[in-house]
Amino acid sequence: MWEVVKLIPTKEEWYKALCERHGEDIQKKFTSATVAICGLGGLGSNIAVALARAGVGKLILIDFDKVDISNLHRQQYKANQIGVNKTEALSHNLCEIAPFTTVETHCVRITEDNAEQLLDNADIICEAFDDAEAKAMLTNLVLEKMPSKYLVVSSGMAGMGSANTIKTRRVSKKLYICGDEVSDVNVEGSLVSSRVMICAAHQAHTVLRLLANKFEV
Repeated sequence: MWEVVKLIPTKEEWYKALCERHGEDIQKKFTSATVAICGLGGLGSNIAVALARAGVGKLILIDFDKVDISNLHRQQYKANQIGVNKTEALSHNLCEIAPFTTVETHCVRITEDNAEQLLDNADIICEAFDDAEAKAMLTNLVLEKMPSKYLVVSSGMAGMGSANTIKTRRVSKKLYICGDEVSDVNVEGSLVSSRVMICAAHQAHTVLRLLANKFEV
């Protein structure tokens, strides 16, 4: 049996380790950034974990839902968290993974009425909804009312299609889209953990590239 040793590194040790992997200049940009994640399902929960591991300084987590057994095959939750608000469960998990990332949670449904207030302090916004209407609402609102914000959205990660069809495309100066832009869960009939995680990784990596001032052509 493995012996469990509960030793948490200091903030200084944590930061030094990240700088050794990313370089100090880039890590400063990650650490000073605030990223909002709208929707904490298969995309959002995986995006949050990737960004926390990279040392992003603050994450704003927004979702109104609770953890369900049907979520566990592709979302970053545990079996003993079924029935817990996703904001609370993910915040707890992130604290264990990256204890020096600040996490702000909002257990609400994001709407046209509250979106600007919830997202005002974010440098970059990630759209990670399942619902097409919610995706369109958030995208249109950010582009129209918050044009200075970078927006990273998702489209198409359902089914057993090739992982190589999931890509990142720069739509405009502030808008990026990740996915195959074709597959729909209502048509494909399935969401497979690995393919959803690939799309989430594209979104997370796009965020990190934007923070590092590296832009798609």
